[in-house]
Amino acid sequence: MTNSFRMINVGEKFATKRRAVATGSIRLAGQTMDLIRSRTSPKGDILAIAEVAGIMAAKNTSQLLPLCHPLFIDSVKIWFEVKESHVDCFCEVFCEGKTGVEMEALVGVNIALLTIYDLAKAVDPVIEIGSIYLQTKQGGKSGLWEHPNLQSARSNLLHKSLLLTDLRFAVGTLSDRASSGVYEDRSGIILREFCLSNGAAEEFYTVIPDEKDRIADLISTACKSKVDVLLLTGGTGISERDIAPEVLAELASKAIVGFGERQRQYGAQFTDASWLSRSSAYVVSNTLVVLFPGSPRAVQQGLECVGSLIPHAVAMIRGESH
Repeated sequence: MTNSFRMINVGEKFATKRRAVATGSIRLAGQTMDLIRSRTSPKGDILAIAEVAGIMAAKNTSQLLPLCHPLFIDSVKIWFEVKESHVDCFCEVFCEGKTGVEMEALVGVNIALLTIYDLAKAVDPVIEIGSIYLQTKQGGKSGLWEHPNLQSARSNLLHKSLLLTDLRFAVGTLSDRASSGVYEDRSGIILREFCLSNGAAEEFYTVIPDEKDRIADLISTACKSKVDVLLLTGGTGISERDIAPEVLAELASKAIVGFGERQRQYGAQFTDASWLSRSSAYVVSNTLVVLFPGSPRAVQQGLECVGSLIPHAVAMIRGESH
């Protein structure tokens, strides 16, 4: 009788940049936590040894899991966050390959935690390991995936650190199909939620087709309304109808090319198509206009990398000090 075990053939796939981060936790007695903090365990520095063990394990994952592909690992990083009664462990793995590095990250976390267990069990027989999961993975066709726990934590952190309470904003989605009702706009909604959740006041939100006069009128309306920041999504590609950068170039007094460079650089971690985007930012009258790509995922990634620049850029346009 033959079995059906086989490694998946990845020979036809293209190699892309891959990244994965996994996490886990180990709960220890107070006495053991003191030994970890002071690095005075009878067996040596527990976390230092666990770090090395986790790195070694991640590099040898394919030798531990029967159907896991061998990969040429570019980087493995293990780090710890020592809390009052437990230690959180993280493992980040990078490579350029045809398959992901999720298992490498998970193996690294597991072995690092088991190493802590092994080094602490002599003085602490009651140890609990748990909450092991993949936080995020990047690369390949799926692009970016994040565990809901990480999305929630990042959202809370952003909302605590980024305040737009004295800004007035407007959002415009530039899309022939969305404006005609072929599909519901999601990208503009993401921009709205970003501003509203960070305390900004909304002037308007609209969806218009990719037409020069309509785009110019939208920008003019925002400027006349003395909007601090106008966020636009769509019209940044290279098709015939993608004309947002050209319209803005005619109206703007300044171009802030760093906004676009940062979006393309950050987005390229997930897809090479990011380099085809012509996203950027401009100053029109006294309004900051920021261009984002049309897809919801690209908008979210754009906010992650340039969102924190918006309040500072608005302050500079207002003539405020650094």
